Amino acid sequence: MLLVPLAPPRSVVVRKGYWVRLLPLLAVLACVTRVPSFVRPLWNPDEGYLAVQARMLARGGQLYETVVDRKPPLLPWLYEGTFAVFGSGSLTPVRVLAVLAQLATAVLLASIARRRWSDRAGRTAGALYLLVSVGLNPEDAQAATFEVFMLPCTAAAMWCADRRRWGAAGAAVAFAFLTKQTGGAVLLPVLYLLHRYGGPRAGLLRLAAGAALPVLGVALATDPAGFAFWTVTGSGAYASFTGSELHVLARALTNTAILGAASAGLLPPIVRALRIARTGAVDLWLWLAASAVAVTLGFHFFGHYFLQLTPPLALLATAALQILPRERTSAAVLASACACALFLTWGVLAPRPELAHAQRLALALDRRTGPGDRVLVWGIHPETYWLADRTPATRYLTAGLLTNFSGGRDGPQVGEKYAVAGTWPVFRAELADRAPALVIDDSRGKPYGPDRVPSLRRLLAAGYEQAGEVDGAVLYVRAAAAP
Repeated sequence: MLLVPLAPPRSVVVRKGYWVRLLPLLAVLACVTRVPSFVRPLWNPDEGYLAVQARMLARGGQLYETVVDRKPPLLPWLYEGTFAVFGSGSLTPVRVLAVLAQLATAVLLASIARRRWSDRAGRTAGALYLLVSVGLNPEDAQAATFEVFMLPCTAAAMWCADRRRWGAAGAAVAFAFLTKQTGGAVLLPVLYLLHRYGGPRAGLLRLAAGAALPVLGVALATDPAGFAFWTVTGSGAYASFTGSELHVLARALTNTAILGAASAGLLPPIVRALRIARTGAVDLWLWLAASAVAVTLGFHFFGHYFLQLTPPLALLATAALQILPRERTSAAVLASACACALFLTWGVLAPRPELAHAQRLALALDRRTGPGDRVLVWGIHPETYWLADRTPATRYLTAGLLTNFSGGRDGPQVGEKYAVAGTWPVFRAELADRAPALVIDDSRGKPYGPDRVPSLRRLLAAGYEQAGEVDGAVLYVRAAAAP
């Protein structure tokens, strides 16, 4: 007699079929929305900074000692590991990982929405997130930088908290923080969910342990004092916007308007739902509010900061659509798709003059120096080192760390006295120990030029002579009499 196995329970069949259908659709959408990221070798200085750091770490550098930045270590380590496997000459493998990160975020949001509302809500949340995730200047949205890899961790924290897995939720918060400090803002809605679910003291302890242990482990794996300084305590001047108020306000309003345009399909249902009913999504509003505070923190308002708002916005729009007529969902997805198409077109067609400038500087470095020479690029484009495959003469890869210009300030708080504490003595010692074969002053009239930085001016006057210009950047070679 032929034995026919019993069919699994209907709930299992539905669950399996749901993800078998949805995952390929989200994967295709994630790939399509990231197409522009592959059309250029590099999108912004953050990618260049990470690429240079990864090479320095591969050559024996020590994070927070001879390789420094104001960021936690997970993404530099990810770049280093990717370069070790695929080589350091291209960012394409990292860009592939960015696609996977976006897909992971969308899947987690879809799972949250499906658990709370319905199968249709899951599909809506995943699609809306991917469509709005590219809704900023392409150099912010398409780069494989901190926020893109932070967002899966924040979504995972909410996913775990929604299922009362407090230890895992804490670990996800920790990994979000260790990717970028502002990722820790997701702890607020996680704590709210712990309170709402009546989490016992054991739940709070598991959450705290899950959040603390990974951070402690990473601090011990690097340099605890250096980790604390570079990620938390050493950026006082960077967080001040005194004297640059209008400059900062203009950037904040511009990027808010851009994201608002990209959210043309999300904001109307949210506003409409607020007018007619409560959506019962307090934790999502807290997530959005905490993310908004994180965007504001430091008063820089760079476009990529606003990516942190997109996951809670997608879920809030999905929540609102549950109490609106069904056709509103189709309208929201269509509006989001149209906005997404415009941003993808922008990403493919828009010129990138700063990349072309960095490439010309890299060509000049390649022609005037050898592979073993150390060089100094005095500017805010560390990608020049990576493009030229030359070793930086200092651990400080931009003039910003030595002048505070990396905060995007327009002048009043830029100069040696606003540098990260203790950097100038180290910088002078590094250049004295092994003077760079070539110095490029890439300030081009910016307020961190040598005329406003006495130590650099004296260095150039004592041992270097001008050797030409490239796109307004001045090249200096060592004088014949210099030691």
